[in-house]
Order: sequence, then structure tokens, then C-alpha cells
Amino acid sequence: MTPGPPPMLTDATFALVLALLLVAPLAVAGLALINTGLGRSRSAAQSLLGSLAIVAVATIAFALLGATLVGTSAGASHIVHFAGKPWNWLGKGPFFLAGLTAAPAQAQLELLFEFLAVALAALIPWGSGADRLRLAAGCAVAAVLAAIVFPLLAHWTWGLGWLAQLGVNFSLGAGFLDPAGAAAMHVLGGLSALAVAWIAGPRRGKFPQGGFATAMPGHNAVYILFGCLLALAGWLAFNVAGAVLWLHAPLAALPVTAVNTLLSAAGAVTATLAVTRYRFGKPDASLCANGWLTGLVASSACAAVVSPLAALFIGIVAGVITPLLVEVLELAVSIDDPSGAIAVHAAGGLWGLIAAGVFAPQPGQFLAQLVGIATLLGLALPLVYLLFWLVNRVIPFRVDPDGERVGMDLHELGGGAYPEFVIHRDDSYR
Repeated sequence: MTPGPPPMLTDATFALVLALLLVAPLAVAGLALINTGLGRSRSAAQSLLGSLAIVAVATIAFALLGATLVGTSAGASHIVHFAGKPWNWLGKGPFFLAGLTAAPAQAQLELLFEFLAVALAALIPWGSGADRLRLAAGCAVAAVLAAIVFPLLAHWTWGLGWLAQLGVNFSLGAGFLDPAGAAAMHVLGGLSALAVAWIAGPRRGKFPQGGFATAMPGHNAVYILFGCLLALAGWLAFNVAGAVLWLHAPLAALPVTAVNTLLSAAGAVTATLAVTRYRFGKPDASLCANGWLTGLVASSACAAVVSPLAALFIGIVAGVITPLLVEVLELAVSIDDPSGAIAVHAAGGLWGLIAAGVFAPQPGQFLAQLVGIATLLGLALPLVYLLFWLVNRVIPFRVDPDGERVGMDLHELGGGAYPEFVIHRDDSYR
């Protein structure tokens, strides 16, 4: 299972991957529910409407520009020759999806995968800006990610870009491995969440002067936990489809990929449950949900290339790290991240990429993964922060104090998600 020019897909494989990609949006739905449940009740409707709007804006922006920059794994690219090596930096896809119906089956499936991936990546920072990020700002963030940043990473890792070719050019394993989007979706989304949290600042009252962080628990644990179950189905689809599209895995290898995804999530949630039970006396539902997601995120990088025992270990480590990192980010660094996206998607994705290098069988794979991680931290994070800073100058991220006080639902939508919770004057006399 190594990156390279895609082989011809059989009709059965095409049908299988298409069916999987039609299930993959459940990951988006699950994440939207989790983000909503982890926020305040007075911002629930804005959170879910924002999720729909962000998916829509990301889809349009990717269709207009992003898909052109990504190209396809078998298409033309912008290549720079340096030190006797070809450096594939950018795709040369058709403008505005021209000729899509006549494109090869592999190219069509790749594009569908990327549309779903960019929607998920754009949704991740929305949860970190919960209860204070304006809807217009969330859509602007989605447009920037879908049109500029995601296409670069997707081409470098999936479109036979320079990261994918580290094995061919420098004998570093099979090149940078990211078969289901741990880097292009999750680490990018988590780093974007960090940039949003930095620029927007914490919620009012989260860090009182001279005091400890104030607990602001999510308003609906049922949304959070049900979202985790939906996300599992979507992740299984992403991981298995990614193994076929980007690693050209044979059909016989796909059940192991699915099993590894389950084992990683199961190990993670069990470890988080044990850690929170030990630290707080009782398991914490929100942190356990974050642990479950972190296990899924880590599996995006390695489920297709490691053994089941390794997948279980990777999940356990992810589950131990998650609650500790959430606490460090809040108490030691004073970052207000209601959804835990920085710990879940950024840290979980980075751990999965490292684990893929440690447990993958190819020599030199670990160094290839480190090069990819250095690119994410040294190039993608500064680029994302700079672009978001510029967007914030035009479309301010943060709502005004009065809007935050009354809640994002009333301020931006004119009504709340739970109108029956309000007792009207007439009701008090009945």
C-alpha cells in the first residue's frame, strides 16, 4: 500500500468507495451535534445553523478555486526542479469543475472525498469559537480554508505532491502517509481552531482576573454522545475509502482498516474514562466524548497501515493525553476552547501521524512523518493565523459584549433554540 499513480478501479471497487463516501457525511453531522452540545443553550440554534452554512460555504469555495489547486493524483501539476529533484507544489485542475462528468472514475471519487474532507475541516474551528464567534466570521474562515489552505495540504499529501513523494525522491519510507486526512483535515482544523481561539479571545467570565478558569459545561450531553456515535460511522467510511483512494489498498485489507478504527476509538474512550474516573471520582461525559473523537482522529493517519494491537495502543495513548491536554490548555495557557478541538484534532492528528511512522513497516517512514508534521506546524499554522488575522480586520470574529450576554441565538437569529424554556407572563397565570 504505497502512494503512486492510481490503478484502474473495478466496477465493484468504484461502487464500494462511492457507497462509503455517501456515508462519510455522518462524521460532519456528528461533529456538528458535538459542537452544539458542548456550547451554551442560548447559542445552540446559531451553532447548528452555522454548521450548515459553513459546510455550504466551504463546498462553494472549494468548487470555485480549491479543486483547481488540488488537481488529481493522475493530473498535471506545477513542478519546480531543485537540487536535481522535482518538487510538486500545486495542482493544475480544471476551472470550476469543468469536464467532471468525463473525468476518470478515480478522479471523480478523489474529488468527492476532498469535498467532504474540506467540509469537515472547516467545521472544526467553529466549535472552538462557540458562544462568541459571529456567523459571518465562521463562514469567512471556512472560505479561506477551503479555497487556499486545505487545497495546498491536500495536493501535497494526496495529489502526488512533494510530501507524498518523499519516498521516491529521498527514500523516506512510502512518503508522507495521510490516507484519511489526519493532516489535511484534522490537524489543519485543529490548528485553525487554535488561531480562532487566539484571535477571538475567551468567553466572558471564563478567566476572571486573579481567579481560576470558570467551568462552563456543555448544555446537552445527549447531543454530545449521540454525535460520537454518528461520527463513528463517518470515520469508518473515511478511513476505508481513503485506504482505497490514496494507498490503493486491496479489498482484503479493508476489514482490518475498519477494525483498527474501532479499536483506536475504543481504546481511547476507555482510557479517558479511567483517567477522569481517577482524577474526578466519576467519569466525565464531555471529556470521554473528546477521548473517543481523539481516538478516531488518530486512526485517520494509521488505521490502514498498522496492526490491530498497535491501533489499540495508539487509541489508549490518545485517550490518556486528551483530558490532560484539555486541562493544560485551559488552566496553564488560558485558551478557551469549548469543543476541545485543539486537543482532539490538532494533538490527536499529530499523534496519529507520529504513530503511523513508528508502527508502519517501511524503513524511513518515521522521518517522512516528521517532515510532514514540521510542515504543518512551521508553514500551515503561521499561514492560517495570518489569513485569519486579515479576515478579522474585515469581518470581526467576536460578537459585541451585549450579543454575548443575551446569547448568539437571540443576537444573530432573533430567537432561541429552546423557546419553551422561556416562561411568558401569560403562562404564569394559568
